[in-house]
Amino acid sequence: MKKKNNKIKIIVILFLLLITTGCTKTLTDSNNKAVKNEKTGQTLTANILCKPTNKDTTAIYEKYNVKLDKLPECKDFKINSGKYEGLWNSFFVKPLAYFLLSLGKLVKNYGLSVIIISLIIRLIAFPVTKKTAMQSELMKKAQPEINKIQKKYANKQDQESMVKQNQELMAVYKKYNINPMGGCLFAFLQLPIFIAFFEAVQRTPVIFEDRFLGLQLGTTPAVGITTSVFYAYLILMILIAATTFFSFKMNAAGNMDDPNMKMMPMMMSGMIIVTAIFMPTGLGIYWVTSNLFTIVQNYLVKRSKKVNGKA
Repeated sequence: MKKKNNKIKIIVILFLLLITTGCTKTLTDSNNKAVKNEKTGQTLTANILCKPTNKDTTAIYEKYNVKLDKLPECKDFKINSGKYEGLWNSFFVKPLAYFLLSLGKLVKNYGLSVIIISLIIRLIAFPVTKKTAMQSELMKKAQPEINKIQKKYANKQDQESMVKQNQELMAVYKKYNINPMGGCLFAFLQLPIFIAFFEAVQRTPVIFEDRFLGLQLGTTPAVGITTSVFYAYLILMILIAATTFFSFKMNAAGNMDDPNMKMMPMMMSGMIIVTAIFMPTGLGIYWVTSNLFTIVQNYLVKRSKKVNGKA
């Protein structure tokens, strides 16, 4: 009960952080239409955190009366730069932008910085994500017994039968040391991290102006596939699709004999792919890196389970 209460508290705290979230504001013209960089096709952000370094980008912001003189240079950006914008920006967006900028200056590329920071975040979260992966494996092991109980009570809807079903299911969970809420924590953590990466990329000019392996970090794949390096954006979309599908499939813990459960990885992958088409490329790089980490982690957990099982 105590563990469950702690998880509820964490969820409430994350929810409160999200409702105090600032948001990326799109730069608009006098007709309230989004302003785009004609060379990259990128929709520009109004509330940027630091000054653009590209002359063309600077000229666009000056044209629409964005007060760049009050912003720090991106190379001089600090966590406390600019005015206070609420808890979300102070604890998520600005620190993440600062670390991306600092590492980007060190490795001389902000796309590489996104990859390294993504890996660092996943390593920090490893104890939680490892537990999630282990819960998934335990759930698969317990699934035959769970299916048997569900089949036993399939046509019984009275309260007494439902209580007995829940008691028998809880006994199975206890037998295999399964926590029904164990796989939910990182899912809640992923959402604010995902949004923070989106804002950090969109609001930091030196990041969204940069390129990585031919990809413009601030440009969406939907726009990128219309450029001369369209193949780079197609490869990114293929990587997003493949890693998302295998990540969801490896984490699936339900009854995989159920046609609906079999379709779940495909449906979730489709939703992510559609979303990724209209997200900044920098965010797509983060997503692929995170998925690859998950796939490798789950493979190692599954392998360790087999080794322990033989032992």
